[in-house]
Amino acid sequence: MDGRQQIFSGKPQRRKGRLFRRERKQRVKYITVLPSLVTILNGIFGFTAIVFASKADVPGDKPISYFAVAGYMVVLAMIADMLDGRLARMSQSTSSFGGQLDSLCDMISFGVAPAFLMLQVVESSLDLRAVLCGGLLHRFIWLAAIVYISCAAIRLARFNVENEENEAAHMSFVGLPSPGAAGVVISLIIFHQQEVPNLYQLVYVLPFITLGVGVLMVSRIQYPHVLNVYLTGKQRFSYLIQVLLFLGLVTCMKVEIAMVLIFGGFAGGGPVKWLYFKAFPRKVRPVPTTPAVAGENT
Repeated sequence: MDGRQQIFSGKPQRRKGRLFRRERKQRVKYITVLPSLVTILNGIFGFTAIVFASKADVPGDKPISYFAVAGYMVVLAMIADMLDGRLARMSQSTSSFGGQLDSLCDMISFGVAPAFLMLQVVESSLDLRAVLCGGLLHRFIWLAAIVYISCAAIRLARFNVENEENEAAHMSFVGLPSPGAAGVVISLIIFHQQEVPNLYQLVYVLPFITLGVGVLMVSRIQYPHVLNVYLTGKQRFSYLIQVLLFLGLVTCMKVEIAMVLIFGGFAGGGPVKWLYFKAFPRKVRPVPTTPAVAGENT
């Protein structure tokens, strides 16, 4: 009996040791260099935006303010974010490592950077009337920034869990994507700094907008994947004419105004569409059944 007990007691120990050794050997050995470099470039642009935003210069002293430069750094991060996933799927090298790295860099560029930039712009633009409001206004500004960062983190974590590597599954997003939310905030900041630096009313509205797009990120509202839905696959010939007219209209506008309209229209289009279908739900047509099929079911 003692020998049998030793034999039986030895097997689980050896198995546990093997399982423990197997878990330690699970490490990343191979990565795709080019998509990873572009993803890291996304995070670098986000960090650069934070550095420029921390300088907090006075609008109008220079040809372009540091706040506007910080906003354009976030735009460059968006371009890098679009390229890294496309490069990975074109080279058929998508991996869990690339997805996790992308989310970490997105948190810097589209989570922390826009919230910090909004905080710096609003606090540097406060006048005597705002100061007389006491600490309530400052608390709300910080609350808006904290809610935005928290929602961005939740949005990215949820995307990592629910994401599928299949390109056909990337036709829509659940909740406002973090680049779209960041685009709304930074486009308004760039517009204020470059076009209407003396319009302080826009600055006071900015925390409310930041809070709103933060909530939209964690909502269940569907947003289309612009590239996969509108710019890939076969479309009608008239659709090409519509795209050319839209691009021509955007080209005639100033960049700052075009960014506000594009990002604002994309973010606001989701709730408007959701409310429309709530007010006017689609009628589901019954599927006709043949007598033979009906007879088989009875």
